[in-house]
Amino acid sequence: MGPGRVTPVTPAPAGPAPYSLLCVDSTPEPGQAQPVRPAQPQPVQPQPVRPAQPARPDTAGAGSAYAVLFLLGVMEGLLGCFQFSRVIGPVPVAALAFSVVIFATCLLAGLGMGSPMGALVPAFGWFLASFVLTMPTAAGSVIVTDSTAGKWYLYGGAASAGLGVVLTFVLSRRGGRWPRRVGVWPR
Repeated sequence: MGPGRVTPVTPAPAGPAPYSLLCVDSTPEPGQAQPVRPAQPQPVQPQPVRPAQPARPDTAGAGSAYAVLFLLGVMEGLLGCFQFSRVIGPVPVAALAFSVVIFATCLLAGLGMGSPMGALVPAFGWFLASFVLTMPTAAGSVIVTDSTAGKWYLYGGAASAGLGVVLTFVLSRRGGRWPRRVGVWPR
């Protein structure tokens, strides 16, 4: 075949499809540069799709959650110290209600955070706020008085917070693992 002669080509049965059914013989004459042929496209291999992974664990989210739990315990302590004296007859209803609330907070925080530390943090916030407010001032006045309601609030609240923390430790030992999803209890 000489230069510039067109020859029909039949398609190959296997491999990539040809671009053209005609092939041009472009053999260069002496002294001419080699012609540049277009590169054959390589078949694209599909890459497996991987979910995006965070660069590091979500420590800021956990730290923020613990800070919110601490503030929740402090707020329960502040509210309890100023409202503990509400009674119905001889029953200190508000003091008992605040004791139940701190118990539920400690238990649910421990289960929600997936560790006993989740129960300790609001309990510590409650203890801090409640016992700082029971200290007498320089003038001798106190917020939580030495009454039946005051004793039920302080001792009942301390026992309830302690019970919530201990119960989360017991639940953590049961089955050797914490529940990781809502509605899944360790077995």
